Amino acid sequence: MAHFAEHLNARVTVGKGGSLLAPQSVRSKGMMSDPTVNCVLLADRHHGLSEGVRGLLETAFDAVVMVADQASLFESADRLKPTVAVVDLSLARGDGLRWVPRLRSRCPDMKLIVLSVHDEPSVCRTALEAGVDAFVLKRAITTDLVAAIDAVRAGKEYISPGGAERPPPKD
Repeated sequence: MAHFAEHLNARVTVGKGGSLLAPQSVRSKGMMSDPTVNCVLLADRHHGLSEGVRGLLETAFDAVVMVADQASLFESADRLKPTVAVVDLSLARGDGLRWVPRLRSRCPDMKLIVLSVHDEPSVCRTALEAGVDAFVLKRAITTDLVAAIDAVRAGKEYISPGGAERPPPKD
C-alpha cells in the first residue's frame, strides 16, 4: 500500500518497501537529496490526523513528507535526512520505543517529536528517556505542536502540559 507525502506542491509517494517515487519536477530540482531543504517527516497511521497536522507543518517547513508505517519512516529518514520528525508513539506496534535509537543513529542531527494519546507521566518519561526531544499530546496538537517545533529547533525540550517532568539525569 502506498503512503502519500507532500513535498512543496508536488506529490511524493512512499511506495512498497519505502521507495520514494518523486515526480520528475521534484527530482530535477534536487529537492529529494538537498540537505539544505528544511524538511519534516510526519509518521502516523491515521491519515485524517496526518492531513490536519500537515497543514500546521506546511507553514514552518519547505517540505512535509508523510508516511504511515515504521519501514517507511526509516527509509524516508535515510533518504531525506529531515530537520524534524514528528512520530506517533504507537506507529511501531509492539516494538515500544526501540525504534528511537535506530532512527537517531540514521539522523543524529534530526529533532524528534513524539505524538501520543497517552497522558500518563510514565509514558512521557519513558519517551524522554528513550531520547525524544519533545512529547506532544495528540489532544493538544493544535496548541502544542508549533511550540514544540520552536523549542526543539532552539535546542530545548518540550513537554505538553499534562505530560511529565524531565527525569533526573542518570549517574
